[in-house]
Amino acid sequence: MVSQLTCSPSENILLQSDRQTLLKIRHTCAHVLAMAVQTLFPETKVTIGPATDTGFYYDFDRKEPFTPKDLNKITAEMRRIIKANLPVIREEVERSSLRTEIEHLNEPYKIEILDRIPDGEIITRYFIGSPDAGRSKRTVEPSLLEPITLPPDRYWWDLCAGPHLNFTGEIHPDAFALESVAGAYWRGDETKPQLQRIYGTAWETSEQLQAYLQQKEEAKRRDHRKLGQDLKLFSIQEDAGGGLVFWHPRGARIRHIIEDYWRNAHLDSGYELLYTPHVANLDLWKTSGHFDFYRDNMFDSIAIEEQAYQIKPMNCPFHVLTYKHDLHSYRELPLRWAELGTVYRYERSGVLHGLMRVRGFTQDDAHIFCLPEQIADEILGVLDLTEKILSDFGFKNFEVNLSTRPAKSVGTDDVWNLATDALIQALDRKQWTYITDEGGGAFYGPKIDIKIQDAIGRLWQCSTIQVDFNLPERFDMEYVAADGTRQRPIMIHRAIFGSLERFFGILIENYAGDFPLWLSPVQIRLLPVSQDQHEYAESVLTMLKQSGFRVEIDRSGERLGKQIRNAELEKIPLVAVIGKREVENQTLSVRSRQLGELGDLTLESLQDHLQNAIAQKTTI
Repeated sequence: MVSQLTCSPSENILLQSDRQTLLKIRHTCAHVLAMAVQTLFPETKVTIGPATDTGFYYDFDRKEPFTPKDLNKITAEMRRIIKANLPVIREEVERSSLRTEIEHLNEPYKIEILDRIPDGEIITRYFIGSPDAGRSKRTVEPSLLEPITLPPDRYWWDLCAGPHLNFTGEIHPDAFALESVAGAYWRGDETKPQLQRIYGTAWETSEQLQAYLQQKEEAKRRDHRKLGQDLKLFSIQEDAGGGLVFWHPRGARIRHIIEDYWRNAHLDSGYELLYTPHVANLDLWKTSGHFDFYRDNMFDSIAIEEQAYQIKPMNCPFHVLTYKHDLHSYRELPLRWAELGTVYRYERSGVLHGLMRVRGFTQDDAHIFCLPEQIADEILGVLDLTEKILSDFGFKNFEVNLSTRPAKSVGTDDVWNLATDALIQALDRKQWTYITDEGGGAFYGPKIDIKIQDAIGRLWQCSTIQVDFNLPERFDMEYVAADGTRQRPIMIHRAIFGSLERFFGILIENYAGDFPLWLSPVQIRLLPVSQDQHEYAESVLTMLKQSGFRVEIDRSGERLGKQIRNAELEKIPLVAVIGKREVENQTLSVRSRQLGELGDLTLESLQDHLQNAIAQKTTI
């Protein structure tokens, strides 16, 4: 039975909080932060400060960089503002008068924000503190508590749509913290001014804050970028350009295991495998619509014999062309085609992050071409396969989201209703609970997204299932129906890992680099006590390798204690000490990282233990 989660990544390990309350706390904290900064550093210009999944941030324009000492001062000032219990007041304002006021304050970013608000939309700002009395249309959300008398200059405001708390005192002074400072471009545009972003976190209670900070420390210990280097799994070679992954031998070995497992699981589930090119004529991407919708995330095209070729950002059009190569009958459908297809997308350097955000990655892509009445069965099959694969890799708890038709979409009401009902029917048959995101679907069809929970409670978006009415129409895809007419097939996009690179990063962090036996790049290391035992060790190595196990000998010549320590640091699941007694008895003294001493085992007994543990994907 798969348990369903309905909370954000960091909230999983905490007592459940009301999301709206947390949103108000974090949004109000962002304003308190900005007020504190401008109180301490009046020359600073403010931009925007939203709430996030775990806290808040605010972007500032200031010549001098914020230092750790500055953050301490800002934190102290924030606590003073909180303890003053200042009212937070919403005001509707007229554009022209507000513009004059902002110009007088010399806040250029607020002018730009104001200018981006569409005509006719209500403009609101929020005060912390009360500047004066008698302004019209001023209200407190949701109701004014006890009024507070303040000095006339004790206030601050920002353009904002809300929501906020009623008073700053509703923020627990020991349930927030400023975490770091980072660079950020205004509007995320590298051509615009670089700002300083102060990140913070905020919770309802100090206990929740401490739990979050402990989880953050644990996440730091599990950081896949550091473990990837320590365990020699992969690297990002800047000499080759940022965002490109180099798989080292041990990481490549794990990738090979993952790929073999993935292929076998798909073949067993009725899929066929495809291999498609890495580039294609640019016109293909214009037909698919990717050129119009994703141009900013595509690398520039290259000229080949006076034609423009595009390195592929997605695999979908290639699978469509493969389908169109032959005319298909309704009797052939569904067709299930899967590919480990490497794609390339332009990501700005500021958002690149280890294996989680890269410029070249391999999607575990699959497309199902089916009849309208087959959608529910096919979706159920995808859900079953997704559960099996993710469970085998150690992920048992999921959050499932169903996203429905957005305001801007293609396709008729009938086909949208058919597809959405089919997704719901599949989820109900699976007996999975899910969160409905009304209007959150893609413009071309509804979708199901699945997030996996890792060992420390974080949620990661991995699997997605999307129904598509758009590409079959754009590419004029057809099948011959039972009555002899030509009809459009339904196309289902789906990925289970999302990308091999990102999924591998999640695996590293989930296991803290301590992979289960079946995934470990080295399953057992032989530790000869002296040179006298090397001949026996070599014979054991040969026999274990011939049986398909991943095994190596420590040939360093180090003392036994150092060999054991090195194996621990490299997170080798099993070590087998070979001394004089083991050679005489033709045994191995085996120790497990997880279970401790296993005692003296014959080679045959060790092989049985290994085979059983690998087959059942358990530890030994």
